[in-house]
Amino acid sequence: MAQRKVEKANAEKGTKILVIGMVIFVVAVGVIFSVISNNQKNHVTTPSQVSKADDYGIVFNAKATPRLDIWEDFQCPICNAFEASNNAYVNELVKGKKTKVVFHPVSFIGTNGGQPLSSDESAHAAAVAACAADSGKFIEMHKALYMDQATTENSGKWTDGHLVLLAANVGISTPAFAQCVSSGKYLGWTQAITATMAKNKVTGTPTIFLNGKVLNYQTKTAKNYVNIFDAAAFKKALKAGGVL
Repeated sequence: MAQRKVEKANAEKGTKILVIGMVIFVVAVGVIFSVISNNQKNHVTTPSQVSKADDYGIVFNAKATPRLDIWEDFQCPICNAFEASNNAYVNELVKGKKTKVVFHPVSFIGTNGGQPLSSDESAHAAAVAACAADSGKFIEMHKALYMDQATTENSGKWTDGHLVLLAANVGISTPAFAQCVSSGKYLGWTQAITATMAKNKVTGTPTIFLNGKVLNYQTKTAKNYVNIFDAAAFKKALKAGGVL
């Protein structure tokens, strides 16, 4: 009788150990898959000159100060107006290497709940600009995209084929570039950079920051009001912020 009790106790003990072992195994597997999943989510293929520390922006003159951040959407007509007024000056700042300039080409127009769709032309244009960055032609492609902007948003104009031809006009015609475009290599990056808008309180495009402070062009009575569409006013504001 005593022997049976001992055997029963040992059996129950063994069962408990087995159950605990299975629970630990399941938890461990869950942790492993969670880590793998998070690593996959955090792994984004980024173009050259991109800094995750700068919210995935394309950075020029990384060690320079002051700092200019340009949040834009290549389909945005207001962004186009800003580009038309200030493109030459911003390019001077990039070439002068005395100002850190960070471009944030987001997919704000035609998105679903703030997340870019694979068919969204803003996302594709930004991804193509990223491909151009790998060829050392971001600035040139940046200008070309705005000059080629359609009169209506998501019109279907910016197909991969059209964008490859547009790039050829600025001197990019390598097979590597065409493959970068057709494969959608940097579409994940466009999602990553667009996802940082909320963190930076960017609610529309264009949004311009100088040394971390927004240049307000919407409220004329505000102390930080700057008419960013007036080249002289924009340049004056930047000079006041320490831009040489």
